[in-house]
Amino acid sequence: MMRELRSNSHLFGGNAPFVEELYEQYLSDPQLVDQEWRSYFDKMQQSPGVVDRDIPRAPIEESFRQLTRQPRYVQQGGAVDEEATRKQVNLLRLISAYRIMGSRQASLDPLQRMDQARLPELDAKHHGFTDADMATTFGTNIAGMERATLAEVIAFLKQTYCGSIGLEYMHITNAEQRKWVQQWFESRRSTPGYGIEQKKRTLQKVTAAETLEQYLHKKYVGQKRFSLEGGDSMIPALDFLIQGAGAVGVQEMIIGMAHRGRLNVLVNTLGKQPRDLFSEFEGRSVSDLSSGDVKYHMGFSADIPTPGGPIHLSLAFNPSHLEIVNPVVEGSVRARQQRRGDKLGVQVLPVLIHGDSAFIGLGTNQGTFNLANTRGYGTGGTVHLVVNNQVGFTTSDTRDTRSTIYCTDIAKMVEAPIFHVNGDDPEAVILVMQAALEFRMKFHRDVVVDLVCFRKFGHNEADDPFVTQPMMYKKIGQHPGARKKYADRLIAEGVVTKDEADNLIQDYRAALDRGEHVEQTTLTDYKRSHAIDFSRYMGVHWRHPVASAVPQADLLRLTEKFTKVPDGFKLRPNVEKIIRERIAMVNGDQPVDFGMAEHLAYATLLTEGYAVRISGEDCGRGTFNHRHAVLHDQNREKWDQGVHVPLQHLAEKQANFTVIDSILNEEAVLAFEYGYACSAPDELTIWEAQFGDFANGAQVVIDQFITSGETKWGRLCGLTMMLPHGYDGQGPEHSSARVERYLQLCAEHNVQVLMMSEAAQMFHALRRQMLRPSRKPLIIIMSKKLLKAKFASSPIEDFTNGEFLPVIGDQGNLDAKKVKRVLMCAGQVYYDLLAGRSERDIKDIAIVRIEQLYPFPTEELKAEIEKYPNAREVMWVQEEPRNQGAWHQIRHRLEACMHPKQTLLYAGRTSSASPAVGYMSKHTAQLKTFVEEAMTL
Repeated sequence: MMRELRSNSHLFGGNAPFVEELYEQYLSDPQLVDQEWRSYFDKMQQSPGVVDRDIPRAPIEESFRQLTRQPRYVQQGGAVDEEATRKQVNLLRLISAYRIMGSRQASLDPLQRMDQARLPELDAKHHGFTDADMATTFGTNIAGMERATLAEVIAFLKQTYCGSIGLEYMHITNAEQRKWVQQWFESRRSTPGYGIEQKKRTLQKVTAAETLEQYLHKKYVGQKRFSLEGGDSMIPALDFLIQGAGAVGVQEMIIGMAHRGRLNVLVNTLGKQPRDLFSEFEGRSVSDLSSGDVKYHMGFSADIPTPGGPIHLSLAFNPSHLEIVNPVVEGSVRARQQRRGDKLGVQVLPVLIHGDSAFIGLGTNQGTFNLANTRGYGTGGTVHLVVNNQVGFTTSDTRDTRSTIYCTDIAKMVEAPIFHVNGDDPEAVILVMQAALEFRMKFHRDVVVDLVCFRKFGHNEADDPFVTQPMMYKKIGQHPGARKKYADRLIAEGVVTKDEADNLIQDYRAALDRGEHVEQTTLTDYKRSHAIDFSRYMGVHWRHPVASAVPQADLLRLTEKFTKVPDGFKLRPNVEKIIRERIAMVNGDQPVDFGMAEHLAYATLLTEGYAVRISGEDCGRGTFNHRHAVLHDQNREKWDQGVHVPLQHLAEKQANFTVIDSILNEEAVLAFEYGYACSAPDELTIWEAQFGDFANGAQVVIDQFITSGETKWGRLCGLTMMLPHGYDGQGPEHSSARVERYLQLCAEHNVQVLMMSEAAQMFHALRRQMLRPSRKPLIIIMSKKLLKAKFASSPIEDFTNGEFLPVIGDQGNLDAKKVKRVLMCAGQVYYDLLAGRSERDIKDIAIVRIEQLYPFPTEELKAEIEKYPNAREVMWVQEEPRNQGAWHQIRHRLEACMHPKQTLLYAGRTSSASPAVGYMSKHTAQLKTFVEEAMTL
């Protein structure tokens, strides 16, 4: 038997419950199991404390002990009836097989096209039973029917696991969670038992879903709307989820979804007025946004009454990149939970609606799931609803869309229970939604509902699906729709009459003709206690004055706090040296470096009431060993004892400081932080790339959210991105943060791009980001070389006086009238030019630093150039190749600052297909060449 089980992955490695049953028999009486298993367990017993990973050491179930003592299992003289025992064990195998594989035989496909290969493990005969055994009574491990005939057990299993609902939960290793799902569905036999009122409400909602789509299809022929038809049960499912969530105390629900069914959700779930939707179809929508977006990308918010009180719904804005909105939603939820002090996630619930192919096809979801249970990103579990129309974009052949049985298999990475359900059975749909909500609220873990349905039209309404799926769409053309099937069912049950069902359609259409809802579902005068007023951040120019300097006494007091470590806390010698130097820096005994400048900025903001959140793959220490916001005891292993975060211990009443070393997925993490920052304008939210070019993996977030979210959707966001950059001979992947890409995206004062050369500039820039009543993304092109360089450090006086300087003029003692050339640059190349000028003892070349590349400081730069009336040449110098860096993006801005008789020149590396060379010798030669060019008149 053991060899047989080992050869069958479903019965050995994947069937711990069955092996557990055998082990329990062995513990009761070793003679109850066959010789091979007995030998296996004997060997296990001989290794105290060692437990095979497939055989949990569980206590003997008292019910099994009683079972083996019953007369039919014991022959005269006390001998065990081996045949009876064998069949008992086989019954447990059969039950376990249904629990593991029953979903494969469930009736999930409304079109009845789903291939269902025969599974021998679900056949009683496969387990040695005959027709003669059907009336035999056995003991079961099914709660509520501890003893039943084989026929009764099989009927129970088919009803529970092979009806309109298919369950996957046996992959969950947590016994409590696994047994909860098992008992929840088995106690109900996966069969809804809702009352008349709920059935009528469900019919009303599915009617609204279908009728709206049909109305739009006729009224706006050929226009894209990404119809929900075929998946209409999503609307009653969401309604049930919202009402149920409100009843258990959820006060906010943040929803993320792509296009499919979005307009339906806006109208029938969130209560958007149909007349407003019609205006968008007709192009009459008036908006103050400079660009706006298509109607099926727009977000919406509403307050909905529920049995537990009002619940605030927010549908997140999304781009066409489908699932990328998901981590954005999670970030927004985390920020809202933080604002409420909702540590368990009982007040704010994330809900994500997916498409089948996108759910498993886009790597965004792997990253989002990977965030789910981490300290810095968890939201207490997400309810996932997959609108599985079985066709993806145009391909329904799963051999081309995934390498797994189900599109939901990716959720198994976080051991989420998965509830598959037939979309033609609205009551089964709301039953699994009820289970999903209860599971999430109890265990605070992700849960997935797979709504198996179809798509009545093509990818959009202008698409002809028969081109790629002729047979499927012939069946769809014959399908009456979920509403018709459910209405007929309720008519047969006597819940409604045919006239009542028809009147629901007529009433809804009449309301649409008026541009109204059949019933008002939103609260128009409800005031939320945790709402944010964004109006104070509107219309503020980037030059708005900010007093970012801080008295030295305050800096001294705060430094004393964040350089103190607990008694007995052993620091690494190099870290201890850095801490000592920070004390010297604030005292004015040595200049302040970038790491200290950051700490001073964070500490002052925290004590002024602004929370700070920093995340990135190595941001606690800092990739370049400069930050050390998290200190590690060299003699303690345990995280809660061996780690100290000084910025969390500044004052009794200070804002929250969070620093998280993130997962290695830039796309999901940056999207999360964008969502967080949008919902936390009073918090300095920072994402730091380990190297600046690592942000390439998150380009979709930068393009579709960070740089365009305000002009498309009116979403303000103060997210700060720190991108280490600088040509130090480290090769193509560790040099460039791709400055040119960010500048290419700059327009309409949408973002800020800084490329600073001094530590004090970092201090003032970070403080300005929060103190100025404006929320724009801040992109810091941060030099790696300058982080700890003495020559880039600043005197303490630059922190106690002054402000951020968009342009820094020449610091040398030059005769302005003798200057013939003005060099302009940004970042660390300034020090290469400064050294080149000093080595050559040049007195007629001035060097001006542009610290803010966008919004471009035209007035400030023009004033600096005007200081040199005899300079006939203005030269831009950069360390990046000519076709990269800032040159092509700011050339026209430089020309606008020059006199008509001045000539604009360029010095830098020649154009290159690669961001940087990979050989130090070449790097050094290139640097020498363009510095020489800059210094030669």
